[in-house]
Amino acid sequence: MDRFQEMQVFVCVAQEQGFAAAARRLNLSAASVTRAVAALEQRIGSLLLTRTTRSVHVTDAGQRFLEDCRRILGELQDAEASAAGVHAQPRGQLTITAPVLFGDLFVTPLVVDYLRQFPEVSINALLVDRVASMVDEGIDVAVRIGELPDSGQHAIRVGEVRRVVCASPAFLSAHGRPQHPEDLRQAPIIAPSAVGQSRHWQFEQGGTALNIRLEPRLLVSANQAAISAACLGLGLTRVLSYQVASRVAAGELEIVLQAFELAPLPIHVVYQGGRKAPARVRSFVDLAVQGLREHPALSR
Repeated sequence: MDRFQEMQVFVCVAQEQGFAAAARRLNLSAASVTRAVAALEQRIGSLLLTRTTRSVHVTDAGQRFLEDCRRILGELQDAEASAAGVHAQPRGQLTITAPVLFGDLFVTPLVVDYLRQFPEVSINALLVDRVASMVDEGIDVAVRIGELPDSGQHAIRVGEVRRVVCASPAFLSAHGRPQHPEDLRQAPIIAPSAVGQSRHWQFEQGGTALNIRLEPRLLVSANQAAISAACLGLGLTRVLSYQVASRVAAGELEIVLQAFELAPLPIHVVYQGGRKAPARVRSFVDLAVQGLREHPALSR
């Protein structure tokens, strides 16, 4: 096995988190996969993977090498495509990630549009309400909501969202509109646990933080369920503005307490490789940035 093949095997083992699974994916024997990784580790002089009886994890040194392997293999693929005269045509596997509801509302339409434009690309869309590791999980492009850590990855800001409190017009007519966050203590609250500390809602007044402890009447594990319950008039809920933009536009929900909202959360498209990223990554980033920036639900 040459070095490029060994790199491909190592990347696959890291993604699958197991030698047997990687062997099945690569159509190789488990012994061949094990020997390839062992040869890499011996030549480098560093442990790339830690093995247990149940799983395989990438070491710190392995994570750095994994990112380099992906970049080198991507450049090799682009070089081969360029030599064949098809460099301008994106092709291959693209892995992207986004939060579940955001992905459903905004990313999926972009994916469909992209796949129609580029028939030689296939996409694995990982829609999860957690921050997926781009290195460990082999992700090419991610949509992140919130401030970004200093990761060294390339990021393009495409919009922002607010944390909003809302209720149905019928509920507000019957119970009155809250004028201050303190009014929420006596109101029926629908709290989505997916947004973090469901019993503490934070606000801001004149630069001073307000932390309101609540006793939810309904606690749900999904934002969409909280939104549905609010539309049915059960009480007030707090979600991200993009999640209720269509409901507000349709008159099913009204936003309250705008004067006390926290600063908006930025939205970024994050990707690996920069200008050296494969054509499929660059082309998807270009399409996603344009599409998300033009969406009215993601601007102030």
